[in-house]
Amino acid sequence: MPRKHSLFDIILIAVLTGAACIMLLPYVWMVLSSLKSNMDIVSGSGGMFPRQPSLEGYRTVLQDAPFVTWMLNSLVTSVVITVITLLTSSVAGYIFAKHQFKGKRLLFILILATMMIPFQVIMIPTYLLTSELGLVNNIMAIILPNLVSSYGVFLAKQFIEEIPQELLEAARLDGAGEFRVMLRIISPLILPMLSALGIFTFMNSWNNYLWPLIVLNDESKMTVPLALVYFNGTHQVNYNVVMSAAVMITIPVIIMFLIFQKQFIKGLTMTGMK
Repeated sequence: MPRKHSLFDIILIAVLTGAACIMLLPYVWMVLSSLKSNMDIVSGSGGMFPRQPSLEGYRTVLQDAPFVTWMLNSLVTSVVITVITLLTSSVAGYIFAKHQFKGKRLLFILILATMMIPFQVIMIPTYLLTSELGLVNNIMAIILPNLVSSYGVFLAKQFIEEIPQELLEAARLDGAGEFRVMLRIISPLILPMLSALGIFTFMNSWNNYLWPLIVLNDESKMTVPLALVYFNGTHQVNYNVVMSAAVMITIPVIIMFLIFQKQFIKGLTMTGMK
C-alpha cells in the first residue's frame, strides 16, 4: 500500500525542486548562450532564449583550435590521477585502519595537516621540484603532484575501520595474503566511498586551472580549463565561443556522474552517517 504524502512532504519536495531549478539555471543559461551570436549576448537584447539558434560557436571551438587534443590531454591526466588516487587512498587507508606500527598516529596527523595548507603556499616549491625533475611543459607535471590525496586517505581509513576485524582474520586463516584481502574483502565493501571519491577527484583534476597554467607552455599540451582563456580576444571576449567550449567541457563530467550516480549517492549518504 503506497504511503500518502503529508503536507510537510509536499512542501519539502516543492522547496527542493525549486532549489534544484535555481542551481540548474546557470547551466541552462550557458547552453542557451552557446547557441546565440556574440552580438546578441553582448547587447542583451535577445532575452534568455536565442532568436536564431546557431552552432557557430561550436564550429569555432572545433575548427580554430586543437580542442580535441586538449580534451584528450585532460581526459588522460584526470583518469590517471583518479585511478592512482583511489589506489593509494584505499591502500593507505587500509594500513592506517587495520595495522599497528610505531608512529602511526603522528604520521596520520601529519597527513591530515597537509589538508590545511593552501596550494598557493606550496606552489613555488612544487614548481621548483618539477623543474629539477625536468618535467616543466610536460603532462607528467600535472599527474605526479596529484597522485596522493590526504582527504582520500582519511575517508578510506574511516570506512575501513568499520569493517569487522574478524572478517579479515577469517580470510587470512583461509590462506589469503594482504593483497588478496585488500582486493577481495576491503575493495568491494568500500566501493560506494571509492565512487564518491573518484568523482570528486576527477572533477578537481578536470577543472584544475592554476597548476597547468604554470607548468604548461606549448599549445598542444594545454588542458581544457585553459581553453576558456584561449578563446578570449585581446579587446573583445567571444562569449558564444567561450560558452560553447564550457558546454563541451562539462559533458565528460556529467557522463561520469550519470554512470556512477547510484554509488556516488550511496557513498555520500554513508559519509554523512559517519
